[in-house]
Amino acid sequence: MINPQSAFASSYARARVQFLEGAAAAGMAIRSHNHPLPGRDQETLAMDVALDGPPDAERLLVVSSACHGVEGFCGSGIQVFATHDADWRAHARAAGVAVLYIHALNPYGFSHLRRVTEDNVDLNRNFQDFSQPLPANPAYDELHPFLLPAVWPPVAENEAVIAHFIGRKGLGAYQSAVSQGQHSHPDGLFFGGTAPTWSHRTLREVLREHGRSARYIAWIDLHTGLGPSGLGERIFACRDDDAALQRARAWWGGDGQTPVTSIYDGSSASARLTGLMWNAVYEECPQAQYTGIALEYGTLPLLDVLNALRGDQWMRLHPDAPAGLRTVIQKRVRDAFYVDTDDWRAQVVSQARQALFQAVDGLRRSPPQ
Repeated sequence: MINPQSAFASSYARARVQFLEGAAAAGMAIRSHNHPLPGRDQETLAMDVALDGPPDAERLLVVSSACHGVEGFCGSGIQVFATHDADWRAHARAAGVAVLYIHALNPYGFSHLRRVTEDNVDLNRNFQDFSQPLPANPAYDELHPFLLPAVWPPVAENEAVIAHFIGRKGLGAYQSAVSQGQHSHPDGLFFGGTAPTWSHRTLREVLREHGRSARYIAWIDLHTGLGPSGLGERIFACRDDDAALQRARAWWGGDGQTPVTSIYDGSSASARLTGLMWNAVYEECPQAQYTGIALEYGTLPLLDVLNALRGDQWMRLHPDAPAGLRTVIQKRVRDAFYVDTDDWRAQVVSQARQALFQAVDGLRRSPPQ
């Protein structure tokens, strides 16, 4: 086991090296799916996949990072720590559970310090049936011109419109309007896209390759940006199915931890979303019983996080923005999704490690099929 602090990196390129080195030293089978575009520093981008265990295992745990690019600083650190954690790896092996690490689902966003993909798509809103009419979000349509004003920082009149919306409908309604996903404004926030992204297509390929032999699949998808700083909320990440929810709560809700929350009953800090990534498991691995959570670590207050994303998107729409302003905006984005302190990193690793053990124990209790 390594010091938790050393598992975290200051850039995507370094995070990737640390993950690949850890997986290789552990003897994992590694495959890299190279992205067509370069990184921020012209480095190669990839969705790297490492399998710890037999490829035909009946029980499979997926651990993924950087669905929302810049959130990968946290998720990658957890994955790197896990590759060096001999006790954790022995526990999974003894339970007959293979562990599939997917490092940097959205490598472009991770490298470029963006939450979205290269085409400004929120990957966790992109798993829609694009042959059907896409969900409408009229509340976002109303707010869009004020979320991304002509100048940054926004003028007082602009912010007064948003404050009036919150005062009239509540902070929860504002969060839902902005973050639930929209398909009408390609230049806007939380855009779900109009077709599958590279990351979407590649993830499906990974699930087909590694998940078709499994009878039971668990998934812990690592996120940041919602809730109290350092607290890892366990958010139910399955279809609205009571049996799956009870299973998730039995696996991850004990030991005095925060109970598993749900977007379906309003208990989560997250709004109810559409086009979620785990939909792909049901479609690519229909033979498996699936149980999953998003492990969501808090960083800054909600409005600070949303304002950081507003500033980032404004900057992308204004490539001529002054260098000093760009630096400030980029730092705010990084700070909104990664708390660069020893205490926060230690909290993150401790809670993730517990969730990993709990997932394996849950899978182990699943009856043979």
